[in-house]
Amino acid sequence: MLRPDSVTDSFLNRLVSRVPSTAGGSWKLTEVYSGEVLVELPQSTPADISAAFAASRRAQEEWSQWPLKKRLKVFKKFHSLVLSENETIVDLIQVESGKARRMAFEETLDIPMVAGYYIKRAARLLAPKKHAGPVPVVSSSLEIRQPKGVVGIIAPWNFPFATGISDAIPALIAGNGVVVKPDNKTALSPLYGVELLERAGLPKGLFQVVCGEGPDVGPTLIDNANYVMFTGSTATGRVIGERAGRNLIGACLELGGKNPMIVLPDANLDETVKAALFGAFGNTGQICMHIERMYIHDSIYDEFRSRFVEATKNLRVGASYDFEPEVGSLVSVEQKDRVASHVEDAVAKGATVLVGGRALPEVGPAFFAPTILEGVTKDMLAGVGETFGPVVALHRYSSEDEAVALANDTDYGLNASVWGGDIDNAIRVGRRIHSGNVNINDILATAYASKGTPSGGVKQSGVGGRHGDQGLLKYTDCQNVGILRKQVMGAPEGASFEDNVKQQITGLRVMRKLNIR
Repeated sequence: MLRPDSVTDSFLNRLVSRVPSTAGGSWKLTEVYSGEVLVELPQSTPADISAAFAASRRAQEEWSQWPLKKRLKVFKKFHSLVLSENETIVDLIQVESGKARRMAFEETLDIPMVAGYYIKRAARLLAPKKHAGPVPVVSSSLEIRQPKGVVGIIAPWNFPFATGISDAIPALIAGNGVVVKPDNKTALSPLYGVELLERAGLPKGLFQVVCGEGPDVGPTLIDNANYVMFTGSTATGRVIGERAGRNLIGACLELGGKNPMIVLPDANLDETVKAALFGAFGNTGQICMHIERMYIHDSIYDEFRSRFVEATKNLRVGASYDFEPEVGSLVSVEQKDRVASHVEDAVAKGATVLVGGRALPEVGPAFFAPTILEGVTKDMLAGVGETFGPVVALHRYSSEDEAVALANDTDYGLNASVWGGDIDNAIRVGRRIHSGNVNINDILATAYASKGTPSGGVKQSGVGGRHGDQGLLKYTDCQNVGILRKQVMGAPEGASFEDNVKQQITGLRVMRKLNIR
């Protein structure tokens, strides 16, 4: 397998030279399709991470004093650079993750969408807001948004560029510094994102990248951060949340999912089957919001199953740097083995493989065939745990109540999808599902790409959210500035405290009647 022309040795060495590493050694970063070593990725020691935070903090002191308009100019230029350098970004994402080029391109779109939203919205969100004080006319308060300091971001390997850079954009716009720790397997695209930001005018040193295995570098990163943004597994999220809590800092955690799809009897099957392919097999099933459980009404189950199986058989799986393959590789051999173990466990306990169910070594070392299972139960790994691969289970249901109960029968609550011809009824069904995101007649993109609305999980799928106003405000502290123009808060000179009590009670009654309080 020949890597893309843009991914030269000199280019890769320039990128990884950004990673601080004094005595941490290196990690062999490989091309997924072939296993070829691309570059030796430096590993950061705890001392390196502390130094990275110190450097970011020094730069942040100046950056936070830049007028917002000046900061936003950086992101307007960055927006243009991401679009003009799109092919190189796609090459890097694909070479490090093994995903199909179609999906690598879609990942790049998240950055200009997030940047565009906050470029438009930031001035309103960060402007001081005046509120009434306790005493009308003579008192008031100001809500001032102050940056938290330096934000630590731990980005996953499934969308390294989108999470590593998109989550940093509102933090930086709010006046913070950022230290991001990408997964070792997928550090190249976020490193290039930082390079593009600096080309756009971001002060050098403000945005740092540190690398290493999670248990080695995570504790030091959290201990130095003023806020933590994490995307990854629920198990790791618990550890991060606990440590952040001990440090009395905030944390936003987007965690795992076991996402359901409900197909109502009046659904358009042409559209639903086509969407189900992306729901189950988009990004080779390595999307936190992808679908692992499909519930289809009895009246259409057989037809849906037949059409979905046939469509899955016709998917183009391949290892190439063009837009032909529809499904790419899993990120690593280890992930392929995990997916295979879920399928093998399900089959051993009575599930049936309708299509797929095996690795594809003839295509590449980490490929696994798109797989549809039937008869999956909760005593199987694939029945309760997040498989995070191209595997989906089909289930029948008879009534809406049953479908909703089945969809909610999980510890997770990240995303759900409901399909039906009657939109209002589909919305009613969707609102009964315990999930942070619900898509009606779509799989995940409509909810996730709606940057004006916060996106996050409930139950064991996370705490907090990205996007929307809170996606920026979470990176700020609210400073309450109270202003008193006349000393009227205490009892008047010579008045008894009893008289003052009566006056305050009367005043509160009047203000309530006038709708002032």
